[in-house]
Amino acid sequence: MTDEIWKRAEIESPCVKICVVHPESRLCTGCLRSIDEIGRWSRMTPEERHEIMAELPGRAGQLTKRRGGRAARMARQGK
Repeated sequence: MTDEIWKRAEIESPCVKICVVHPESRLCTGCLRSIDEIGRWSRMTPEERHEIMAELPGRAGQLTKRRGGRAARMARQGK
């Protein structure tokens, strides 16, 4: 048996397995899709997937750098 049987003629998911939703933009910081798009991906038509894939490069600018975390704590402590 070959893998040819299991291949599907559809647009692959843009998921890069970095699944963190940005709190302000509500986009996944890995694939840049919204939660709704991620949830509906397997039920979307190829046309819907293609439209979203075309939009993804332009969404990167919507992510602002988060303030906080270890670097911010260290800066506040003057270290």
